[in-house]
Amino acid sequence: MSFCSFHNGEVFKDHFKPGIYVCSQCDHKLFSSHSKYEHSSPWPAFTETVLEDSVSKHKERPGAYKVRCGKCGNGLGHEFVNDGPSKGLSRF
Repeated sequence: MSFCSFHNGEVFKDHFKPGIYVCSQCDHKLFSSHSKYEHSSPWPAFTETVLEDSVSKHKERPGAYKVRCGKCGNGLGHEFVNDGPSKGLSRF
């Protein structure tokens, strides 16, 4: 599932049912609902991935990484360094 929807707002931001979030393009496992947390941004936020190769990250600018599906390269959003529920955790 994609993390951004610019038409009617993000539908998964406040979605906390147990399960696994997968890529909208290839169904690759990305995040568990157990690693999801509430955040002030309009997008869902996670502290960790399900698998080591769930996502790929490419530095976009200091402190910000573009996050893509680790299997097909679908754009998922950004990770911001030192942004999260605890110091040192990141947001996707």
